Amino acid sequence: MTLIPIIISGGSGSRLWPVSRKAHPKPFIRLPDGKSLLQHTFLRAAALQDVSGIVTVTNQDLQFGTADEYREVNPGPSMTMLLEPAGRDTAAAVAAATLHVAATHGGDAILFVMPADHIIRDLDAFGRAASRAVALAGQGRLVTLGIKPTHAETAYGYIEADGEDVVRFVEKPSREKAEEYLRTGRFHWNGGMLCFRADTMLALLEKHCADILDATRASLETATKLDGAGGEALAFEAQAFARIPALSIDYALLEKAGGIAVVPSDMGWSDVGSWNAIAELTDADEAGNRVQGDAVLVGTRDTYVHGEKRLVAGVGLKDLVIVDSADALLVAAKDSLQDVKILFEELKSQGHEAHQFHRTVHRPWGSYTVLEEGERFKIKRIEVKPGASLSLQMHHHRSEHWVVVTGRAKVVNGDRELILETNQSTYIEKEHKHRLENPTNDPLVMIEVQSGDYLGEDDIVRFDDIYGRS
Repeated sequence: MTLIPIIISGGSGSRLWPVSRKAHPKPFIRLPDGKSLLQHTFLRAAALQDVSGIVTVTNQDLQFGTADEYREVNPGPSMTMLLEPAGRDTAAAVAAATLHVAATHGGDAILFVMPADHIIRDLDAFGRAASRAVALAGQGRLVTLGIKPTHAETAYGYIEADGEDVVRFVEKPSREKAEEYLRTGRFHWNGGMLCFRADTMLALLEKHCADILDATRASLETATKLDGAGGEALAFEAQAFARIPALSIDYALLEKAGGIAVVPSDMGWSDVGSWNAIAELTDADEAGNRVQGDAVLVGTRDTYVHGEKRLVAGVGLKDLVIVDSADALLVAAKDSLQDVKILFEELKSQGHEAHQFHRTVHRPWGSYTVLEEGERFKIKRIEVKPGASLSLQMHHHRSEHWVVVTGRAKVVNGDRELILETNQSTYIEKEHKHRLENPTNDPLVMIEVQSGDYLGEDDIVRFDDIYGRS
């Protein structure tokens, strides 16, 4: 048997802002144990029996960040990334993964689809449910995992079941309906995990949403193979991928197909859909407060504090969530956390960079952190990985001054090529071609001072780039 776990990763980061951003979405959030949701998902996938490789479907912009996350947990199985230029929902992701696995491993290969941004506390229960799902999928069934509900939740979809047979899928219900579902004992939460043979899924896609299958197949045929991301990567061409209808796999297929099996499980599952869910991962003190980071609370009850860089102090607070990141502070009432998504959309509509980027931004070559910015200037700390190189580039509106803090830099500055040691610097005029490279086996850290009438990240022209961004 060939088993290929499929990790679907991405999202906009709206409900867990400000820690989650468009360029650093929910799967990259670190839990109290130091691992990210994406890393936990990868480790669960790698621990399944008879795994022959792992496929991740994610956004092109997250390719190298995803590879870095996997590298930290020392992955064993071979990895493939299917890189989307834009989100087209889960039907396209499932179709692309299925077509790829069928082409590379055959129609009898079994796929196990897993969202990258969920928590599962009982790994033994998950393993038992996965084994049963694989067995049913081997018989030609399309299988979903049903989560035993613990309360009448209105934010989840439900699965009505008769034993291991799905009766129907239900969209997010009203409070009254959710309470009714809980009383019957016939309903499970829909956790978004699927298991099936490749040929089973292809036949179902052909029957129920052939337009999605055909457009995805055409897009896969024009995909570009990339290297240098910890394994094979296929990048979809933007125009071809945009022709795929954007539908969820639930709406496009699951709600229409018959004969679907469900494996019920009580695995300690959470989709980490709000800051309340994150708060529950930290033990409460005697006043009901939960703290992650450095905080001092006086006269405060039932409040969650997430601090990253500095002390958070609270006096006389109750039923609040406080999330303090390097460049943004969220203070919200616990019963209004569903409106964080509205706040995120407001930031987006205003064109505020805080909806998309953190102060520290990860790039294929390393990262940069904005230390300070004002009218006509911006100061960055830049760290370049050993052996990595920025693109050969040029800016129309700004000049830059580079100072090496630690390490050694190889620099192209106009017609010159030079080596800069610690405490040495160079000045780059606007509209001069330039490149920064770390030729050593140690990290390179430098300070960049930008000056000009426009300092946006889109003022960049790439002429040559080893990561294919030119």
